[in-house]
Amino acid sequence: MSDLLNRRKFLMLSSAAAGSVLLKSCATRFEDGSSDNAASNGGEVIKVGILHSLTGSMAISETAVVDAEEMAIREINASGGVLGKQILAVKEDGASDWPTFKDKAVKLIDQDKVSTVFGCWTSASRKAVKDTFETKNHLLWYPVQYEGQECSKNIFYTGATPNQQIEPAVDWLLKNKGNKFFLVGSDYVFPRTANDIIKAQLKANDASSVGEAYIPLGSSEVSQIIQSIKKSLPKGGVIFNTLNGNSNVAFFKELKAAGLNADKYPVMSVSLAEEEVQKIGPEFLAGHFAAWNYFQAVVSPDNREWVVKFKDEYGTDRVTNDPMEAAYVMVYLWKMAVEKAGTTDIDAVREAAYGLTFDAPNGLYTMNENHHLSKTVRIGRVQENGLFNIVYSSDMPIQPQPWNQYLLETKGKACDWSDPEKGELYSL
Repeated sequence: MSDLLNRRKFLMLSSAAAGSVLLKSCATRFEDGSSDNAASNGGEVIKVGILHSLTGSMAISETAVVDAEEMAIREINASGGVLGKQILAVKEDGASDWPTFKDKAVKLIDQDKVSTVFGCWTSASRKAVKDTFETKNHLLWYPVQYEGQECSKNIFYTGATPNQQIEPAVDWLLKNKGNKFFLVGSDYVFPRTANDIIKAQLKANDASSVGEAYIPLGSSEVSQIIQSIKKSLPKGGVIFNTLNGNSNVAFFKELKAAGLNADKYPVMSVSLAEEEVQKIGPEFLAGHFAAWNYFQAVVSPDNREWVVKFKDEYGTDRVTNDPMEAAYVMVYLWKMAVEKAGTTDIDAVREAAYGLTFDAPNGLYTMNENHHLSKTVRIGRVQENGLFNIVYSSDMPIQPQPWNQYLLETKGKACDWSDPEKGELYSL
C-alpha cells in the first residue's frame, strides 16, 4: 500500500532534512507539554497525551517506555509532523496509582483536548481508564503484554496477548525444564488471570501447579514466597513469575540468597525485561528466562539502527526492551492511521488503523481488526552482561487471540471491530 511508512527510509529522510539541531529543538519544545502552548500556536500542533507512572513502584519500568514514545514523537516532528502539524505531547504521571490514572485520563481528554493517549503499563491502570475512553469515545494506545480477556473498541493493544507470550513460554518450559510449576505474582488482575490460563494449560498437558502465591503490587515482602517455593519444590522445578515493578528486586535477590539458583529453579518472567535486569543487577538474574516478542539482541539491520539511535539519544549505558519497542511502534501506527484517514477524528482513525503494517525494529507488524498486532514469540536467557540470549523464536508471527482458548468461558470466542455484527465478542 502506497500510504504505508517504510521506517528505515523515513529515518534517513528525516535525518537528511532536519539534522540533529532540529531534533533537539523539537525535544525541548514538547518537554513543556504540560502547558497549553498549543492554544497560542494558531492550531499548528496536534496534542497527544502520554500517561505513564513516572513515580512509584512502576516507574522502574514505565519511565523507559516514555523515553521511547518521546523519541518517536521527535522523529515524526523532525520529518514534518502529522498532517503538516507538529505533535505536542502532554505528559502526565499516573504515579503507580490507579485512581490517579483515571483522573489524569479525564484531564487529558476534557481539559487538554488531546487527539489520542499513549499510556499505561499494568492491567490495573488500563482497567482504571478503560471506561473513560469508552464513554468519551476516545482512543488509548497500550504498549504492554497483558492477560487478554478484553477487546475494547477504544483501545489499540500493541503488546502481546497470552497466546503470543505466556502460552508459548509454558510450552517451551514443559519441553525443556520440567512439568512442576510454582506460580508467583503481584496481586491484581494480570497475574491472577495469567495464572488461571497457565493452570488450565498445564492441566491440558498433564502437568501441574504445585503452588501459587501473590503479594501486593510494590511489596518487597517476599520471604514467605521463597519458603513456599522451597517447601513445594524441594528438589527444584519451574517458577513462573508475573510480579511487576520493583517487587522483582526483592524477589530475585532473596531467591539467590536462599540458594535457589537458575540451574534447579529456573524462573520464567513475563513482565521483566532488559531495563529491569539492569536496575536489579544481572548477577541476581543470570541464567533465568523471560518471554517477550522483542529483545535488544534481535539480529536485524533495522533493530541495530534503532538501538544505536536510542543510545545516541539517551546514553550508551541504556538498553531497549519489548514494551519500549511496542510503545515506539504505536506512535508511528497512530501517525499512519491519522494520515490515512486525513483527520484526527477518533472513528476515522480507528477504521484507518485496520490492516496497517509497520516495518519495526522487531520485524513487520500488522494491525488486526481485533485491535492487536501479529507478533513473533521469543524466549531469552539472561546473560552476565544483563542482556538476553535468544533461545527460542517462533517460525512466523502469531495471530493474536484476545479471548483465551484455554479458559472455558471464552473458548471459541473472538473479536472483530471491522464488522458491526461481530464486534467485541462473537462465536467462531
